[in-house]
Amino acid sequence: MHNIQITGARLLDLRFPTSRESIGSDAVNKDPDYSAAYCILDTNQAGLHGYGLTFTLGRGTELCVEALRYLSRFAVGRSLEEITADFNAFSNLLTGDTQFRWLGPEKGVIHLATAALLNAVWDLYARAEGVPLWQLLAGMPVEQLLNAVDFRYISDALPREEAGELLRARAAGMEQRLERLRATGYPAYTTSVGWFGFSDEKIAALCDQALAEGWEYFKLKVGGEPASDLRRARLVRQKIGGRKLMMDANQKWDVCEAIERTRALAEADPWWMEEPTSPDDILGHARIRRETGVRIATGEHCQNRVMFKQLLQAGAIDVCQIDSCRLGGVNENIAVLLLAAKFGVPVCPHAGGVGLCEYVQHLSVFDYLRVSASLDDRVIEYVGHLHEHFTDPVRIRNGHYLLPEKPGYSAEIYPETLATYNYPQGTYWRLNP
Repeated sequence: MHNIQITGARLLDLRFPTSRESIGSDAVNKDPDYSAAYCILDTNQAGLHGYGLTFTLGRGTELCVEALRYLSRFAVGRSLEEITADFNAFSNLLTGDTQFRWLGPEKGVIHLATAALLNAVWDLYARAEGVPLWQLLAGMPVEQLLNAVDFRYISDALPREEAGELLRARAAGMEQRLERLRATGYPAYTTSVGWFGFSDEKIAALCDQALAEGWEYFKLKVGGEPASDLRRARLVRQKIGGRKLMMDANQKWDVCEAIERTRALAEADPWWMEEPTSPDDILGHARIRRETGVRIATGEHCQNRVMFKQLLQAGAIDVCQIDSCRLGGVNENIAVLLLAAKFGVPVCPHAGGVGLCEYVQHLSVFDYLRVSASLDDRVIEYVGHLHEHFTDPVRIRNGHYLLPEKPGYSAEIYPETLATYNYPQGTYWRLNP
């Protein structure tokens, strides 16, 4: 890693036309085009680059790219060693610009752009060390991990010293846990069977296919007409038998409606109800959990570590769903993993989209090896779309993520894909405006 200088940043607006097949559709986001603000960090070392992205749904990606263009000036001209020596200080440069932070702070478009840049730096770091990101994180000394985390605003719930004690206590047995992952992989669930825009016939066929592939966990999008939701839930339940079924309302309901609708769907035995109301309504989630008796999951739209802290303090969630890009990159995800471990809440990351599966596998493996030391009630979301565009795509076997083996954060996209789906200049978008 010696003398590696970041010499430039290339930024792209990538969009894939997934809406044309209802891929990714839910009760709120009915026509998503899976997209990404994509960052390539160039260095003074031939062939060494860092790749980062933040996931979006189409329109608005250009706003993330412009924010990323502004933030990238904090990386260009710096040495990698200077950044990684005090990773939290670098993160605070991005989130603490005295004027730019007014547009956040630590939320929305600005935080999405922050994640893309920080993820690219972590990818570069792991590539420079010649290891996958999960292995880089798992091998870090406790103090180095703590130096990557901003404990400001969360120290009332998790002081730095307590986080260090947790990490040291969970170190025992790491090699045995790693051998388990090498043998079986990390448990996953599939969302690809139950998109909102799919017909009953397509859902039934996809359930049959997933069962044949060894899946044990399934998710269904809900939030439509009550009778339609119940019919589809009964269909999936009949298909999968006693296997786990999760439901996702994608923020569709008000609190009282969420309570009513969750109770009505309880006959299909949901393992959790996801995003039943506004992602910002901490007390609303707590009430829905209390009055339905159904496990509540949320987090993919949780703005930052502070909101996760409050969700956990309020006893509002049973499942913590980190997002590798909604939060401010790897640094803030480590903070939330530590918070969830402190409160004893399992982390089941949000994935799918563009590159989210590639990303969160690393975070979950690190969580198991160094933070939670548990696989109980833990699964990673999996969506079987767009992986062919990555040079190091996720690998699934019998409903489990296999350990990534190549150096980096698995975010490099083939140049041909960049040329095809760069918006609006790419060949696909010029031919299909």
